[in-house]
Amino acid sequence: MATGWAREGAVQEQIDATVTDAIARARSGLSSGPSLSHCAECEAEIPEGRRLAVPGVRLCVDCQEAQDREASVFSGYNRRGSKDSQLR
Repeated sequence: MATGWAREGAVQEQIDATVTDAIARARSGLSSGPSLSHCAECEAEIPEGRRLAVPGVRLCVDCQEAQDREASVFSGYNRRGSKDSQLR
């Protein structure tokens, strides 16, 4: 049931777009291929245990933690159809 000026199914389409974006973002962060023996950022040796536990690992623990902190800043809020985004 559409409300206001939205056409039928518009809300569900926005929800689907948000989920699709989140899945694409999560998949882009997955490693693939062989693990590196040394970190791609700082050249520190990556322990064998980490290479076995995380297939395709590219970063040492310290660099991975820094990257995860930066990625957590992303809010994940889909503003494409938000009225708030039109007010700013």
